[in-house]
Order: sequence, then C-alpha cells, then structure tokens
Amino acid sequence: MSEDIKTMKLYHQVERVFNELQVLGISDDDLIPIETLCQFDQYHYFGTDAVDDAISKLGIHSQMSVLEIGSGIGGPSRYLSHATGCMMTALELQSDLDLIASTLTRRCGLEQSVHHVCGDILQGLRGTPKFDAIVSWLTFLHIADRQRLYNQCFELLKPGAGIYVEDYYERGSLNADERKLLRQDVYCDRVPTISEYQDELSKAGFVNIELSDLSDEWTGFVTGRLESFIMNKQRNIKLHGELTVSGLEHFYTTVVTLFQQANLGGIRVIAYKPE
Repeated sequence: MSEDIKTMKLYHQVERVFNELQVLGISDDDLIPIETLCQFDQYHYFGTDAVDDAISKLGIHSQMSVLEIGSGIGGPSRYLSHATGCMMTALELQSDLDLIASTLTRRCGLEQSVHHVCGDILQGLRGTPKFDAIVSWLTFLHIADRQRLYNQCFELLKPGAGIYVEDYYERGSLNADERKLLRQDVYCDRVPTISEYQDELSKAGFVNIELSDLSDEWTGFVTGRLESFIMNKQRNIKLHGELTVSGLEHFYTTVVTLFQQANLGGIRVIAYKPE
C-alpha cells in the first residue's frame, strides 16, 4: 500500500517543502519557526483552521495524549502540540513522509512532544498506552476496510475519549468515471455514504456520533487552491521543476472536478468511546 499510494501526485517530491523554506532564507541547518512552517506542511483543507476546530471540538489540552492517523510530513501534529502543549503520536504509512516529518519536528524543537511512528493503522500500535483523542485529516479516504479501521480507533482510545476526522463521503451517486478518478488519482477505492458512516461507527462501539457536511466549503477551498496554483505556475516550476508542478496541477484539477460535479462530498466526523 505504501508504494501504491504514490499514484496520488500530492505525495510526489515531498521534499519540496525545503525549497519553500530556502526561498525564505531558511537553510538546511536552521531552526524553523512553526508559524512559518505551517504555510507549507498542512496537506488538508483550510490548514491550521481545521486543526483549531479539532482542538475546540475535542477540548484538547496540555494533559492529553493524542494520536494523528496519516500525519503526512507532520504539520497538524506539530501545530497541535505547539498550540496546546499536548503529547502527539504522529502515525504515517509512507516512510519518506515520515522521515521528512521527523526532520522538520526536530528543527522546530518539538521532538520531545511529537513522536513519529512509521506504520499502518490497520496493524495497530503495539505497546502504546490508550489515547485521550484521535485526529485525522483526509486519510481515512485511502482505507477501504473501514470497519477494521474504526475497530482499531475504538481500541486505541481511553473510555470517554473522542475522534475527530475529516474525510470524503458519497454525497450523490458517484458514476463510473468519478470512481475511476478517485481510484487512480486520489488512491480512494471506497467512499462511504453518511448512513454507512453512521452504521459502521456504531457497529464499532462509538456513541454521540456527529456527522457534519463540509461539501460547500471544501468545493470553494479546492477551487481557490487550483486557481492560486495556476496563477503562480511559473514561479512554482522555477522552484520545484516542471514534472512536480504538472503532477500537482493534475491532482488539484481532478479534485476540483470531483467536488464540482457534487457527487463527492466532505464530512467532519466526531464520535466518542463510551465511558
């Protein structure tokens, strides 16, 4: 799976973050202010605003231990720990992303509060204590075996603890072409409906399930992201190379197409393990 997911071009040349830092005069050995890095290390929609939403919804604070599933190059985990003082475990399947994440965390001076783990959530996390919260942004969409995923999340939580997830859902009836785009360009084999989300979370044992539709906001975000990327295309080619820019433009365009056709939707999931 870690190799197959590279069909998603967002995950190509992930070291491009260092190109952006060099433009700002931050060399390979310099410490990085987290406020500066947050401009480049959030792969999900609405950046740190979405992380702030999780902090608020789950009441995350300095005494909590939090797991992020699909932590990418570590942006949300670093920001969460910086903003709240919580202890983070950042779980990422792809080894190249995990390595860059660890490097960036060290250069932000957060290595004592953000622990990076390269692994597969479906295999569990052996030898770790239960968590006070689990968070995830645009990662569940890559995992077709949702029931096993939800069961693992439930098992890793302390009683009374919650999950915060941002994900895709089937808003309308996805046609064959849309499913092909999702499979080939977004590494997404299955998109649940809202009712499937509700039923499968309940089956795993979760209660107080809150499912919120973010489709309109996300459609606006991905459309603006593509427009901005194209506007800065020559600058991006000079910085990252034509192959990388072409791949990202293709990926961003695919996502806009999917959202604008209105069968793909965005969802925020909050649910709790019973006390």
